[in-house]
Amino acid sequence: MRAAVIVFPGSNCDRDVALALRQVSGVEPRMIWHRETDLPPLDLIVVPGGFSYGDYLRCGAIAAHSPVMRAVKQRAAAGVPILGICNGFQVLTEAGLLPGALLRNAGLRFVCKDVFLRVENDRTPFTRGYRSGQVVRMPIAHNEGNYFADAETHARLEDEGRVAFRYCGAEGGIDEASNPNGSLAGIAGILDERGRVLGLMPHPERLADPQLGGIDGRAMFEGLLAAVG
Repeated sequence: MRAAVIVFPGSNCDRDVALALRQVSGVEPRMIWHRETDLPPLDLIVVPGGFSYGDYLRCGAIAAHSPVMRAVKQRAAAGVPILGICNGFQVLTEAGLLPGALLRNAGLRFVCKDVFLRVENDRTPFTRGYRSGQVVRMPIAHNEGNYFADAETHARLEDEGRVAFRYCGAEGGIDEASNPNGSLAGIAGILDERGRVLGLMPHPERLADPQLGGIDGRAMFEGLLAAVG
């Protein structure tokens, strides 16, 4: 699998993602500095978590205009899978690769803990390692993870099966108590129209090795490897 991880000033989960990709594929991913514009042939691009550009203006707003993002958009248009995790999700919405926006958490506090997620769509390269309705555990660590979209966009996401993950309880129930940030309809991750771009706030790379306390996130990277070779 020819994978790349985009690195912005302030990225701090890039090495975690690279390690998860290397453990699954046995191949060292390329670390792409945000000023690069000429990308090599790739099967997967990951926009990692962190605090790109210090989260000035809005989270992901400056990173969305980095030189490398022009190339990322071109690869997305060509069908290369793009995975945005936490701050990466924010970057993808700011860049227009995914609809909606990530707002301040409903409680106006940074939230860092493990949460349960329900898999809503298992028919994508990112989720093929799971099954629809499956409950998995992943960590979150964010201050602006409150997903919002207008009513028309939300309806389209639901109707087209583009909600990939929702926050849930341990048994899979969706309720206010299991929603850590006030996200619309408990949405934790969404897909683009073709199911080739995924943005999610939880961190699968932080639970992809038994030494980290679990492997629920590993299936995402294994599924991507199976999907793209």
